[in-house]
Amino acid sequence: MPSRANITYFGAGPALLPTSVLENASQALLNYNDTGLGIAEHSHRSQYAADIINQAKADLATYLSIPDDYEVIFMQGGGSGEFSATMYNLVGAWVTRKKTEILKQLGAQSEEEANQEELVSALKKAVDSELKLDYLVTGGWSLKAYQEAGRLLGPEFTNLATDSRTVNQGKFGKIPSESTWKLSKNAAMVYYCDNETVDGVEYPKFPDVLGPDSNGMRPIVVADMSSNILSRRIPVENFSLIFFGAQKNLGSTGVTVVIIKKDLLPPVCSQPSPALMRKLGLPIPPVIFSYETIAKNNSLYNTLSIFDVYIAGQVLKKLLATFPDKVDGQEAVANQKAKIIYEALEAYPSIYRIVPDKSARSRMNICFRVTAGGDTDSTEAKFLKDATAHGLTGLKGHRSVGGIRASNYNSIPLAGAQQLADFIINFAQT
Repeated sequence: MPSRANITYFGAGPALLPTSVLENASQALLNYNDTGLGIAEHSHRSQYAADIINQAKADLATYLSIPDDYEVIFMQGGGSGEFSATMYNLVGAWVTRKKTEILKQLGAQSEEEANQEELVSALKKAVDSELKLDYLVTGGWSLKAYQEAGRLLGPEFTNLATDSRTVNQGKFGKIPSESTWKLSKNAAMVYYCDNETVDGVEYPKFPDVLGPDSNGMRPIVVADMSSNILSRRIPVENFSLIFFGAQKNLGSTGVTVVIIKKDLLPPVCSQPSPALMRKLGLPIPPVIFSYETIAKNNSLYNTLSIFDVYIAGQVLKKLLATFPDKVDGQEAVANQKAKIIYEALEAYPSIYRIVPDKSARSRMNICFRVTAGGDTDSTEAKFLKDATAHGLTGLKGHRSVGGIRASNYNSIPLAGAQQLADFIINFAQT
């Protein structure tokens, strides 16, 4: 039976956690802060819970240099839940902004002063003619988000601004040129997935076309960063909302983090009343998916898994202690690890085929096929079997696409990446 020290786990998620974090967590699970109770037994209404949440928020803000005009909230439902939550909340915010415009046109100071029939009629006309949510589809996860918005809101309100399959023979693996994106005017949001875990596609940088216009106005950009968060510096100020599941680079399964600009929350922007949304024929979110409700309650509207937030906090403390230059230090390591693995694959083009285009290769999820001998399936089965014998596990590709996938998350040490690269080379030479 192999020990933990003998295994380097490249699974796509839940991912490997630092051993020291798990050791601390195991003690906290039995007896937290000498209280005689484990952390999972303390009330989520306790001061212990509030302190854990507040410290994790502060450490995340420090590590990523999150500006003060953003709020950090912890939610449940995973990334798939956020496919729905982003749609619900950003549509609501769009209605609030549009209502303010129409009230000015009607000469009313508030919704109560306005002629309700005129207001609803004007809003309904605006919804039918102007409401759009833009999606940049570059992989399986952004596709699911697009499909979920169409299911909940209606396909007439969703705009497929780009689909990378159209430039890659029907498959994901590239990011279309920004000049070809068909973005809507004043979209309720522009949504993309920064790193596609299944297809190994990562945006090399923030898209230029989503920057401010000549008047300094920015589109409302929403990004799923579940699988590359904490691995590189991001221009947080370019986004209205960023979300990510914890189970890749931050912690354990069970908590989802949302970084949201405060101008999408009260008092600047309150969600429309359910009554108004019903009159407009628009969906109303479950209260646990309401960002303003979760933010108002410091992520404690309902029973949050404080243990999972604690683990995330411990990961952040370890990162801050390891890298005095914060995320920049981790980014340098992440880039070096990816370079080592990709160079090993590129050295044997007759044996390995890297799936995504070089311009969009993910540093976090390295997807490739083992094509030697013409029998890819049996060769890959041998590759996986031999890799496991060398302590390299979790390398099987996603069930929807097959192949090999090395998830090079932050918890993979540089030595682990080198070990995989050495195995790739040795396998090719045998």
